[in-house]
Amino acid sequence: MKIKTTTTDYSNVLAMPEEIRQKPKKPSLLLNSVIRLASIPDLVATKFRYKETGMDKLGKDEPCLILMNHSSFIDLKIASKILYPRRYNIISTSDGFVGKNWLMRSIGCIPTAKFVTDIGLVRDMIYCVKKLKCSILMYPEASYSFDGTATTLPDSLGECVKSLRIPLVIIRTYGAFARDPLYNNLQLRKVKVSAEVEYVLSPEEIKGMSSDEINSIIKEKFTFDNFRWQQENKVKITESFRADHLNRVLYKCPNCNQEGKTEGKGIHLTCHACGKKWELTEHGYMKALSGKTEFDHIPDWYKWERECVRNEILSGEYKLDIPVEIRMLVNSKKIYHVGDGRLVHTNEGFHLTGCDGKLDYKQKPLASYSLYSDYYWYELGDMICIGNTSALYYCFPKVEGDFVAKTRLAAEELYKIKKSQQ
Repeated sequence: MKIKTTTTDYSNVLAMPEEIRQKPKKPSLLLNSVIRLASIPDLVATKFRYKETGMDKLGKDEPCLILMNHSSFIDLKIASKILYPRRYNIISTSDGFVGKNWLMRSIGCIPTAKFVTDIGLVRDMIYCVKKLKCSILMYPEASYSFDGTATTLPDSLGECVKSLRIPLVIIRTYGAFARDPLYNNLQLRKVKVSAEVEYVLSPEEIKGMSSDEINSIIKEKFTFDNFRWQQENKVKITESFRADHLNRVLYKCPNCNQEGKTEGKGIHLTCHACGKKWELTEHGYMKALSGKTEFDHIPDWYKWERECVRNEILSGEYKLDIPVEIRMLVNSKKIYHVGDGRLVHTNEGFHLTGCDGKLDYKQKPLASYSLYSDYYWYELGDMICIGNTSALYYCFPKVEGDFVAKTRLAAEELYKIKKSQQ
């Protein structure tokens, strides 16, 4: 999928009028029917199946909040199959509206910026429930998983559930990540996909619980490990490209500790600093071709990288300082390419400068609990996004190296550290 872009001077982008927030629309049943039909080929190809638990408690037209884990683009197709003909609004990333605002709103989507405080979002959700009599589909992780495990959830989720006063339903998918992991550049594997749909909490149960108690339940339901699922269920992935670009996730070599020197190609991951080589096996294990296998499980390797980043932060050694190409989102018309700059990330947060000295944006560590960063974003490249409700800055590294995963890890660990110091 691509996105509309244009090159514009930074000053001209700043001068553009602010878009007026629109109330959500009741989703078009006709358009949702078209989406459901368009989803059939992928669902048939993956032999999709699902099972329900406790869904008989939910009334046919009773609005509910549906939380779903986010693995790949097929998630929306799965939802269209499971939920149809129920009317539901979808909490969607604001860049998804670029060039197709009318269509996105007509199918019931509500725009919000990822990992940016949006005080109007809960009001929009309440409007959908109370006025439109619609359910709400939300991907609380906000971003696709890098390593196949659950990403950080916002602390505000429990309070949001309490504010809506409607049943809580959770959808968990299996096989969606294995079929199309984010690091693999949209190369699809032949994997069966399934889902579980569970009625988790009634309005009465929600009323009698604290936000923290609700958060604990949601966190438990969103604890998963897609590589472990593959291994335990003996799911074979035989494609010859299964390790392509795996360096985006496993960017640090555990043998020589060098960063940005690994390369995922074919079925292997190679460190070009020390020469060590691993195979990503058909069942999802990492296996060193010589010497010991430091981590045979990708999430364990990624967890080690997180610990390394945290230690760098605590010792004051952490720093990202790279030249970037800058694109901006200020409305739903286009993504604006405004020039080049420099992105710096330290214990003090982000600092983005550029556009011939016109741009100077700072973002503190406590601005967000995580970071919107992505691989092969709209087929433009790997990117790191920072910003606020006025403007989002999409930064594309202009030098070789894998910065996306480490920067997200650093942003999350910095938030935890600063939060604990308050």
